[in-house]
Amino acid sequence: MRADIRFGMAALLLCSAAAKAGTVQSDIFGTTRDGATVHAFTMTNNHGLSARVLDYGGVICDVEAPGRDGKLANVILCQKDLKGIEATGAMSALTGRYANRLLHGFTLDGKHYELQANAAGVTLHGGRPGYSSRILATVKTFQHATDAGVTLRLVSPDGDQGFPGALTVEVTYTLTDNNDFRIDYKATTDKTTVLNLTNHTYYNLAGSGSVENQVMTVMADQVTPTDANQVPTGELTDVAGTALDFRAPKPIGRDLRSSEPQMLIGRGYDHNYVLRKSKPGALELAARITDPASGRTLELSTTQPAVQVYSSNNLNGAAVNAQGLAMRATDGLALETQHFPDSPNHPNFPSTELKPGETFTSTTVMHFTVQ
Repeated sequence: MRADIRFGMAALLLCSAAAKAGTVQSDIFGTTRDGATVHAFTMTNNHGLSARVLDYGGVICDVEAPGRDGKLANVILCQKDLKGIEATGAMSALTGRYANRLLHGFTLDGKHYELQANAAGVTLHGGRPGYSSRILATVKTFQHATDAGVTLRLVSPDGDQGFPGALTVEVTYTLTDNNDFRIDYKATTDKTTVLNLTNHTYYNLAGSGSVENQVMTVMADQVTPTDANQVPTGELTDVAGTALDFRAPKPIGRDLRSSEPQMLIGRGYDHNYVLRKSKPGALELAARITDPASGRTLELSTTQPAVQVYSSNNLNGAAVNAQGLAMRATDGLALETQHFPDSPNHPNFPSTELKPGETFTSTTVMHFTVQ
């Protein structure tokens, strides 16, 4: 039986150390190796659900959600401390200017832009320095009767990472009394550019261990298959009858070791799912994950046309979580709401162009319940 999360007194007491109910508070999280101060913003709603975000890379480092027994667990993967984040790269962070992959740059208004790339010509997540490693400016914190949150701003100058246009990005993180943790993106540019923003959030609804027994549904009939370098071929293929099929609830690990070519390329799940949409830009359910043991359930909705499903295949023990445990493959599942990878090079994909005078907006909502 599904129900909105309800907390007992024990859960409320556990959350009280992080922040007062229905508020947002700022604390110093640490100091970077360059001497910059990093702040953490902790939001708690009137039911005791809490979330914590850093101004370093817009990292979501904590969402405390209860199971059916009322016990809280952090369902987001994040490193133990700022030293670890800097050493191994921020997890669950803002990603851009172009999240996911681009091959051999892109051409815009007749001009070709070469980007930082690997030996195969692939640019991942926009190149360096990534948005995930930058300190964002705090625009405001807010608390209302039914929500609390923070708005952060990043200004990416013309030519940054090789992309045209001075880009201003604002990201608002909001925790509501409906047990929604919401991310709203807004961006403007002074020159035509391409843009694909996401948060590379890793989930584990058990709070620790492997996600393989957690059950997932993805509201998608197709994926954009990739070549050997994990760049889309430009095709759309049906998931029916393949290891990529999550149209009905299925344990994440059931087909994880499939020998299908697409699964071998990604060494597991690392695929762009084309979401079923009633109309472009509609805020609709994209995926649902349930941890059978605890009952914790995430319903992820987005206005974006796709979601990248990634089974943390590259986690190799180098990064350590808040409990001091080494994080390894399948310890988390990333669900990155996004536009399609390499869209500028595929006219049949939804456009990622942003022009002066336009405002890019998108919304992703994590809704937490207990099953």
